[in-house]
Formats: sequence, C-alpha cells, structure tokens
Amino acid sequence: MSFVVDASVAVKWLVDEPDHEKARWYLGLPVDLIAPDIALIEVGNALRKKVERTEISRDQARAGLEKLTRIFDILAPTAPLVPRALDLALDMRHPVYDCIYIACAEQTGATLVTDDRRLGSKVRSAGLTIMVQLLSGSDPIVTQ
Repeated sequence: MSFVVDASVAVKWLVDEPDHEKARWYLGLPVDLIAPDIALIEVGNALRKKVERTEISRDQARAGLEKLTRIFDILAPTAPLVPRALDLALDMRHPVYDCIYIACAEQTGATLVTDDRRLGSKVRSAGLTIMVQLLSGSDPIVTQ
C-alpha cells in the first residue's frame, strides 16, 4: 500500500497546527509515502509564510524542509505529470498544482491523502478512479 501525500498534510508533519496528530499517524505506517517533487516547493512556501508570521524560525523552516526530503520514500518528478494534471484541471476547473497530486496518485495507484476538502469533493464529482482520504474526515472518499 502507498499514499500520495499533498502539501496540506506534509506541512502538518513539520509544524503543530490543527490535525497535525492525524497527519503524523501516517508516518508510523509500513507504507510508501509518495509526493510529486512540487510538494517541496509548496511546503517551502507554507513554511516561509509561517516564518513571516513569526510562528516558526528561519532555522526551523530550513530544518523542516530538509527533514521532509528524508520522510518521503518517493519524490516523483512533476514534469511527466503535468499533461495529465492539465487535463484534470481543465475538466475539474481546479488549479493544476493540486491536480499534480491526483495525477501522481493515478500513476502510482496510491491513495491520495489531503486536508483539502474542496479537492476531495472535486475528485468525487469528477468520477475519478482513485481513493482519497481526507485528513479532517473520518471516512475516505472512494471514487470508482
């Protein structure tokens, strides 16, 4: 079993914010944790915002990002995922950068883990054949 983890969950691995304990639960599972390499950029940006709001220090942001590269078992290259992500984004009327995670889950056959309820809802509405687990929800959204 494997999980594609989006940035909304990966940030919670590094800093205390709502549902961080639920996010960290995935770290203890004997599964592959996968993300497209764009996750590093998105998490880096989220950490930058936390530094600007003085929620964490610059050193904590750097250490967190470095730690993240060791947590993921696979960082999938984004470039091959972009064509599918663009098609998904156009069909779903949703940002391409979020659809990269969906394309990655499709490509790897993994379950997508996100804390983005809107994204989960879009996957359901689109009738995609991937499984999505919402961090803040109790049940996964299964689409067939």
